[in-house]
Amino acid sequence: MQQHSGDAHHPRDLRTVTGTLPVSAVRGPALAHEHLTLDLDRAGDGAAILHADRHGPAVTTELAHLREEYGLGLVVELTCRGMGRRPQALARISEESGVPVVAATGWYYEPFHPAEVDGADVGELTAILVREIRDGFGDTGIRPGVLGEIGSHGEVPSEPETRVLLASAQAAVATGLSVATHAQLGHGGRAQLELLTGAGLPPHRISVGHQDLLDAPAVHRELAASGAYVAFDTVGKESYQSDTTRLRLLLALVEAGHADRVLLSCDISRHAYLRSEGGEGYGHLFRSFLPRVRAAGVDEDLIDLMTRRNPLRFLTGADTKEN
Repeated sequence: MQQHSGDAHHPRDLRTVTGTLPVSAVRGPALAHEHLTLDLDRAGDGAAILHADRHGPAVTTELAHLREEYGLGLVVELTCRGMGRRPQALARISEESGVPVVAATGWYYEPFHPAEVDGADVGELTAILVREIRDGFGDTGIRPGVLGEIGSHGEVPSEPETRVLLASAQAAVATGLSVATHAQLGHGGRAQLELLTGAGLPPHRISVGHQDLLDAPAVHRELAASGAYVAFDTVGKESYQSDTTRLRLLLALVEAGHADRVLLSCDISRHAYLRSEGGEGYGHLFRSFLPRVRAAGVDEDLIDLMTRRNPLRFLTGADTKEN
């Protein structure tokens, strides 16, 4: 495929909200699925919000501390169209915290679809995504570096969700970006993978989301064996699933030989999860969960694989076990 002059980027580079970043510059761990700005408030109670102005300073402070304490090297920010995405706020948070941020495009699951999805066919939706990937968010000059979090709920995507997944796959094939999904409560990952790969997207450019909410080791093994990434990306959300269960599921996948297909994150998606408001924050993975993984016998090379090399391979579409 002939690239537009403005679309060319070295396959080893990442597209961040502050510009192109060589993969080799990311020396520390990445958070593979987070939100730094967000508005999913359908109840009107203001809970499912990360406001760029009200909460942005607390988010920035957390990321800066994690960079200093744990060497946090990258955040993959999966707030997409209809989810309250604020690209310029992401750039400000990235610059002030010193942590590179990759922004996303795409559509979440059906209850959060904006009006543009209604009645649009796959080709029209694909064109919207490709245009945003190539030209950036409005006139900001900021471009997405990943498609996500592309959503579905239930074991089989709804009709609008199917169109969105197919459009995401076609846009990924056309632009070289990878696709991260939202599988509601962990369900429907196999159907998502089938749709995406059926549209020509290689499995190693797909991350199936929220699999730590699904207590189904056989499903995790099947997804990993296909070549897709298996995201354990709600670490610390104890109201959905205990970290004890997450640890068991993760160790089962590692012991089955699939550490090279694991992605880890906390999916901070409301302001009450922030440390400043008494929540576990973005650092729960590093402070609490990874020490338990280490105590279970997982060595530092595998920790680095799961927290740094895997997300970098996923984002760049590299189909090798090492960067």
